[in-house]
Amino acid sequence: QVPLVESGGGSVQSGGSLRLSCAVSGYTVSRNSMAWFRQVPGKGREAVACIDQVGTTTYVDSVRGRFLISQDDAKNTLYLQMSSLKPDDTAMYYCAASRLFYCGGWRDVANFGYWGQGTQVTVSS
Repeated sequence: QVPLVESGGGSVQSGGSLRLSCAVSGYTVSRNSMAWFRQVPGKGREAVACIDQVGTTTYVDSVRGRFLISQDDAKNTLYLQMSSLKPDDTAMYYCAASRLFYCGGWRDVANFGYWGQGTQVTVSS
């Protein structure tokens, strides 16, 4: 298994910002597709954003314009910059890696074979 470690979660007020990080070991993030998912108790894991091997990004409608997925190739790290946060964004956030090059099928958790341990984001109204 390839290690992925999330960090940067916390508690913020509605309208605030956070940046999540995912440190990756064992492979180069720019050579495959990477994604962020989120999950609340009793619900399935929801795809939030994806970035493919050439840097093309995809977002779920509810976060488009507020969230930005990116990579720092020098640090081999994946990021999720979150702005204008809402209480509905409260969840455990996970980074995930796929051996596929592109983000086709990115909403399906089965296409991502490597997962981090998660970092909690809580947004108060």
